[in-house]
Amino acid sequence: MPTAPQTTDELYEALQANQRRPYGRTRTVTAEELVDAAERFEETLPLVRALLELQEAYTYGSEPRKSPVVFARLLTLFDEQPDAFDENLRHLVFWRFKWVAAALRALPEIPLTSLRQWLTEMRERYEKAGLGLQPYYGQAYRLAAHVGEDEALAFELWAGRTRTRLSDCEACEIGERALYHLAAGDDERALGTWEPVLAGKESCQEEPARSIAHALLPLLRAGHTDRARESHLAGYRGCRRNPSMPGEVGRHLEFCALTGNEARGLELLAENRNLFDEVDSPLELLDFLTGVEVLLRRVEQLGHGELPAAGFPGRTWTVGGLRAEVHGRADDLAARFDARNGTTAHTERRTTRLDRAPLLEALELTLRTRHLDEVAPAAPVVAPAARTAPDLPEPLPELIARARALDERGHPDARACWTELRTRVTARGYTHPDEPAVGPLARLRADLLADEASRLGERDDFTGAAALYEEAAGLYDDAGTPAHAALARAHALLATAEIPPRTSAPAGSGTTPQGPADGADDTPAEVAALTAAHAAMVRLHAESSGLAPYQEARLLRLRATALGLRLQASGSDGHVAAVLDEVGLLHDFATRHDVPGQIAGALILRASTFAISGDLPAAVAETDALLDRLNAHGPAWHLPRALGLRARLRLGAQDAEGAHADLGEALRLAADWPADAVDTARLHGDLAEACLRLGRPDEALRHLTRSAELNLRRGDRFDAYCAYSNAATLSLDLGRVEDCIALLDSLLAEPDVAAGEPDDRLVAQLRLTRARALRAGEDLKAATAEFLTLAAESAGWDDDPGSHAVIAAETAVLLAEAEEFGRAREAADQALAAHARDPRHESLSNCLRELARLQARQQGADGLAGALAFLADAGRVADGARAAGYEAHGRSLDSALAYEYGRVHAYADAYEEALAALEKALALLGEPGPDSDRADEWAECVRFAAAIEGIYLERPAPALARLDAAVSRLTALGHTDETEPLTSLADRLRDEE
Repeated sequence: MPTAPQTTDELYEALQANQRRPYGRTRTVTAEELVDAAERFEETLPLVRALLELQEAYTYGSEPRKSPVVFARLLTLFDEQPDAFDENLRHLVFWRFKWVAAALRALPEIPLTSLRQWLTEMRERYEKAGLGLQPYYGQAYRLAAHVGEDEALAFELWAGRTRTRLSDCEACEIGERALYHLAAGDDERALGTWEPVLAGKESCQEEPARSIAHALLPLLRAGHTDRARESHLAGYRGCRRNPSMPGEVGRHLEFCALTGNEARGLELLAENRNLFDEVDSPLELLDFLTGVEVLLRRVEQLGHGELPAAGFPGRTWTVGGLRAEVHGRADDLAARFDARNGTTAHTERRTTRLDRAPLLEALELTLRTRHLDEVAPAAPVVAPAARTAPDLPEPLPELIARARALDERGHPDARACWTELRTRVTARGYTHPDEPAVGPLARLRADLLADEASRLGERDDFTGAAALYEEAAGLYDDAGTPAHAALARAHALLATAEIPPRTSAPAGSGTTPQGPADGADDTPAEVAALTAAHAAMVRLHAESSGLAPYQEARLLRLRATALGLRLQASGSDGHVAAVLDEVGLLHDFATRHDVPGQIAGALILRASTFAISGDLPAAVAETDALLDRLNAHGPAWHLPRALGLRARLRLGAQDAEGAHADLGEALRLAADWPADAVDTARLHGDLAEACLRLGRPDEALRHLTRSAELNLRRGDRFDAYCAYSNAATLSLDLGRVEDCIALLDSLLAEPDVAAGEPDDRLVAQLRLTRARALRAGEDLKAATAEFLTLAAESAGWDDDPGSHAVIAAETAVLLAEAEEFGRAREAADQALAAHARDPRHESLSNCLRELARLQARQQGADGLAGALAFLADAGRVADGARAAGYEAHGRSLDSALAYEYGRVHAYADAYEEALAALEKALALLGEPGPDSDRADEWAECVRFAAAIEGIYLERPAPALARLDAAVSRLTALGHTDETEPLTSLADRLRDEE
């Protein structure tokens, strides 16, 4: 706290500000400082309020040892100065007897007799104050359940009594009753009791998160796997990192361990590492550690005891080391509680949890399914082979000969040979064969460098690829193989020309950043680089002699590729002919010398050139010819790529069904080849697009996540995160809010994402989608906090003010929903200023209209001026859109604005103005036609206008005439669904006449 409050008003403001903070060390320390400040005032009331805040911070900050001490001070003040306590403060004092009872139960050093003495004092105080004893019996039951004695009697004495004002909330009591039935082994009755809480009908600060954590395993045992999955996603978010709910976090870890989601469990454990340090409640810590041990024990049983794990601060842990530490600490805690209570209840409950067998072999919990093999300490996960790896020759000379022979053909199995050779050559004690057919070690090292460079190029690491190709060329020279050196230098030329600056897509655009920049500023340099590379390759070709046919064909392929990339970068029709000429040279040479792989390469380049130039029929014809040749003559490993190309052409021609078929076949054929031979990640990404166009969003979501997983496995983290970002957006569009949040939480926890390494705008897009999902999930506090942070960060995006406009506008709406209209106005002004630099017409118009609606709805006539100011801004945005020739994707900006003027005036009881605005909206819309997609909007305007006219202006006759005419019009046009609200309103007006 920067400065201590100097007046009681400042103290109360500081207390209110602290109450808005999450529970934890910061809030607790501030509460302690505020008590110190309150003690300097002569009044009792400020101290009482400060002590109440401090006890709450201790209670929900998991510091039970301190809570009773604070309450003792409060109770002394209550006894000595009862007049300082109004009815509300008096209620709080009696309520918090229960908090102290819970705190004492959580401390094994407190004797059982002291716990019972406290309950006796609670009962006596309640009786003296004339209060009902149901809360006392509730605490007596909880003590009995804690000790493990006389639970049934204590339950009946509590559950059969009438609730009072001091009873726990309905949701909490439901949770306690359900836990009683669960402990008795009656899952069905427990779930039935829990239902109002699990269904969201009853809730409080801790519910339903607390009940969900305990209901997860009963739901599984009852066969409700889908509901258990959904509950885990929603419930975990309600308790994660919360020091007052560590036991519930432990239950979610246990759930992961028993459903084949051990990797997710370790991820969640890392996210909650703060609980090892912040939880000071022995009872809560015991519950948490037992859940942790269930997870770690399962991971160790699966043979992954050496994996890293997040644990107690001060050292690094492996799964096995942490499990041993947790086991000792938790056993000790259970023994201490049992010794205090004189029973064995806690040890037995803990043993039951630890001995529980997995309930499911695998339950897919999130869109990002991870396995323990992927939880690697810093090493990238290698994709599993799609088929059995080829048998490799044992003698080194044979292996070298086979690798080179396969490489000459471009066969995918060459990669496995080079990998094996790399292992042997780098092994200690390697001796190079002294055989003329093998050649010197320099040549073999050059071969390996060229293979490594090729792999880097496939991952778009063109800088690294160029350097390795140059190094390989030098070694080829040393080995006396100039033809190989020339080819390596040609590869280096192309890789160097492909090194681009990376730019980001707008974070608020709903799209993910792409890789190489294709903006206007970068295109001339890229085109020039590729032109120069092609010229250099032509010179290199002319100067090189002794090239084998496969080498010359490969060099021709590189020349054609450079010009193809130049065409792709420039989009210039003037560059098409040059590409086709080079492709013709390649095709003729490869045909003349029978180089099948390069014949296929030439046909692929020709089809791609036609596609880039916009000649889709020619591109399709070339691709069909290519597929015919590949099916007849091979090489077969080119088939998946060719099918993928034809699928993309079919998507461009709006043939989603054909594209879907091609991509499915491509994936089937890709399984016949090594995993890195075919870009299956792209195939899955294209399949996702085809599925979306076919109206199969769930299938599209599966392909997006599969594409992301494959990209991750091969080390393409940027592309993987882009695919995951698109999957998160799609899941949000599908209403799968918790899936979206869980996926994004997992991604944002990745070390490189947290550091903003992949791309700062990509990370911002992930956070923006998460903020939108939090809003959709009605977690408005968290959503607003994230939007405010993003708005502040995006204000500095001078290269992308449009994204800031969108983010600031959405932030303004969230602030307005919280009725903070002053701050909403400030955010809207920021959005408008950014919009002036980089227009976002539709997004700004939508948000400004929503701001006007919210202010008018909340404040009525008092908020009319502010609401109209928002609408005036929306009008200027619409004028700008019209002047720019912009057409909205959704509702017309002008008709939507007129409708909102009507609604805003109606909220302010200005009904004549509202009706006039709605008449304008109807005029702008015009009457619907038989194929009109605006019929629903027109019908809503008619309904609203008739309601204003008939109900609020009390002119039912013209209102009915309006409705009847609209119903007739819509019915004649076949828009029968749109007539239902109109006929319903007409019936109401006639009934009221």
